[in-house]
Amino acid sequence: MEADIYLVVGVIAGVLAIPSLLSAFSEDRAPRAAAVLVLIAAGTILVATMKKPGGYRIADIPEAFTRVASLILN
Repeated sequence: MEADIYLVVGVIAGVLAIPSLLSAFSEDRAPRAAAVLVLIAAGTILVATMKKPGGYRIADIPEAFTRVASLILN
């Protein structure tokens, strides 16, 4: 279950990096915040993949989100 939490945090950080990256490029400034978010996303996804035996597939991501959401709500 801990690997699922890392995966979900990594995916959310990666998704949040996209608007920050687009905003920085559209305003001609350095994408520092986006770079930090991408590093966080890559690191947590890497940790999640290493902690789960067999790793993750793309099809496992929605199931991981469901497990983490049920953990938070219960």
